[in-house]
Amino acid sequence: MQLLDGKKTAASIREELTLAVKNRKENGQKIPHLAAILVGNDGGSMTYVNAKVKACEEIGFESTLIRYDDTITEEELLRKINELNNDDAIDGFIVQLPLPKHINELKVTQAVDPTKDVDGFHPQNLGNMVLNLPGFLPATPAGIVELLKRNNIETSGKHCVVIGRSNIVGSPVSILLARNTNPGNCTVTLTHSRTKNLTEICQQADIIVAAIGKPGYVKAEMVKEGAVVVDVGTTRVDDPSRERGWRLCGDVDFENVAPKCSFITPVPGGVGPMTIASLMINTLRAVELKGL
Repeated sequence: MQLLDGKKTAASIREELTLAVKNRKENGQKIPHLAAILVGNDGGSMTYVNAKVKACEEIGFESTLIRYDDTITEEELLRKINELNNDDAIDGFIVQLPLPKHINELKVTQAVDPTKDVDGFHPQNLGNMVLNLPGFLPATPAGIVELLKRNNIETSGKHCVVIGRSNIVGSPVSILLARNTNPGNCTVTLTHSRTKNLTEICQQADIIVAAIGKPGYVKAEMVKEGAVVVDVGTTRVDDPSRERGWRLCGDVDFENVAPKCSFITPVPGGVGPMTIASLMINTLRAVELKGL
């Protein structure tokens, strides 16, 4: 068993991006500027946004963090998004999800200018992904594919089972892995909460992408010997043995599944760092596509 070390792979990507920023500075070109909107005080969201801001600092990007209480109205938030859409200093921005229940996430996602949608959530970018046209790929699915690529994981002709059909991870990654590209050319089975005989289906998989949001959901009996397992889950579970009282748990029962795998991602340190790396890649591309 080998770890698919997202932290190490993301560090390599950050080095490449740091060099790209250095070259842009030397050539008098615009330095990428990423903005992030954070609504409320959700612990997981705050952790992710802080990690994104830190990544910008390390690479040399400019960054702006915009924070609001969870009492902000939908109208106010949409007004701010429109302001960022029209701000030439901002090359890309994200609205950290989830949002409070009184705000329509789809309406917010659709309000973001597709040319600044570095999270890759806008319907236009998702459509471009389906048609294999230029656009921003969703950060987590793109990060998964890049992790497989940079660790020389063979995907062509392999059977990939994706568990979870969300628009953020499951559905997009199933499309990317089925593409006629490298990585890609998988035979993909997209499963979900209504799938029957899930264990039997997973037992046939050469590659499993677990993105269902249920801690420890994928058990050892679901995984065949030598499979590659990518764990997208990051759920906080109570852990009195930890000083902070909790730990991050993935969708895979790591302790029992890992010995059966050829490769497996850890949680944390697997897909999470790759998501942030993909966001940084998209932000650089946003500037390059403008020719600035």
